[in-house]
Amino acid sequence: MEASPTQWLQRLGRALLAPRCLVCDARGESGLDLCADCAAALPWNTTACPRCALPMLHAQTCGHCLRHPPPMTLTVAALVYGPPLDRLVPRLKFHGDLAAGRLLAALMAQAMSGAPRPQALVPVPLHDRRLRRRGYDQALELARAVGRRLDLPVLDTALLRSRDTAPQSEQDAQARRRNLRGAFSVRPGAALPAHVALIDDVMTTGATLHAATRALLRAGVARVDGWVCARVE
Repeated sequence: MEASPTQWLQRLGRALLAPRCLVCDARGESGLDLCADCAAALPWNTTACPRCALPMLHAQTCGHCLRHPPPMTLTVAALVYGPPLDRLVPRLKFHGDLAAGRLLAALMAQAMSGAPRPQALVPVPLHDRRLRRRGYDQALELARAVGRRLDLPVLDTALLRSRDTAPQSEQDAQARRRNLRGAFSVRPGAALPAHVALIDDVMTTGATLHAATRALLRAGVARVDGWVCARVE
C-alpha cells in the first residue's frame, strides 16, 4: 500500500529529527546523540573506590581513602575520563554545547540510578565573575538534566563560590587544595536536606568536591555524596 502524503511527511520528519552521534555524526541509537559503536566504546567506571571513585580492579576502598577518608560518604563517577569523553566534556565546559551536556547527563543518570538516593542535587557553582564571562554553569546544566531524569530537586542557589579561584587545571594536587580553602559557602537561610549529592563534570584530585562538601557539612547537612560525569585516573 502506497504511503499517503501525511505518512511521507512523518517519515521525513523522523529522519530529519533522528539523533546524530555527537562524536562521529553517525545515526544515534536509543534516543541518544550517540551511535552504537561510540556507545560501546564508553569507558564506564564500573569498579571503583566507593569513597573517591578512583577506577580499580575491585570495588573496594583505596589505600589513600583508608589513610585519609574524604568528607564525601560516597562518590560515583559515571565514566573514566578518556575517549570519547575528552571530546564531549570540553564541548560542554568551554564551548557552550548544551547538546553534549544533555548526553553527558543522560549517561550520568544511567550510572546514578542505582546509587543511594539523595534528597536533592547541589551543583558545584562557578564564581559570579566567571559565570558572567562564560554565560552558563556546566555543573548546573548537568544537575538540571540529571534531576529531570531521576526526579530529584536541584538546589541551584544554596551553595556559593565565595572566591574566584585560579583554574584547577593549572595547579598540582597541593596547590589545588590551597586554592580552594574558603572558596565555598552556603547561602544564609538556605534550606538544606539531610542528604544531598554534589554534581560536577570531572573529578581529578577531588579538591573541589572536598571543599564544597565541607561547606555543606558545616551548614548542617548530614551526608554529602559526589556525583560526577567522569573521573581522571
